[in-house]
Amino acid sequence: METTNEDVQLRHVELDVLIPKMMREKARERCAEQVEAFTHCCKESGFFMVFKCREENAALKDCLIKHYQDPVFFEECKKEYIQEKLEFERTGIPSKQRKQKLPTSM
Repeated sequence: METTNEDVQLRHVELDVLIPKMMREKARERCAEQVEAFTHCCKESGFFMVFKCREENAALKDCLIKHYQDPVFFEECKKEYIQEKLEFERTGIPSKQRKQKLPTSM
């Protein structure tokens, strides 16, 4: 019998830790331009980055918070997490290992 997304019961740690972790990773990807600008500013400013990079830091925070507070984004990440969980239960192979490329020559 196949389990669907609606049938899956998520544990407290999955809802409060694992899915938000996935959200942070995806939000960083979606805010790559702001992350890059902030990183570049910090490298250029050195010790004075606290003062010189306020604008870039604020832009990065705004972008990340926009994604963290978006209920649609949460549901998207939740569905992806459930798919990965179901695939792991079906195959026994963690997603990190499934995503690795297989060697072309053996």
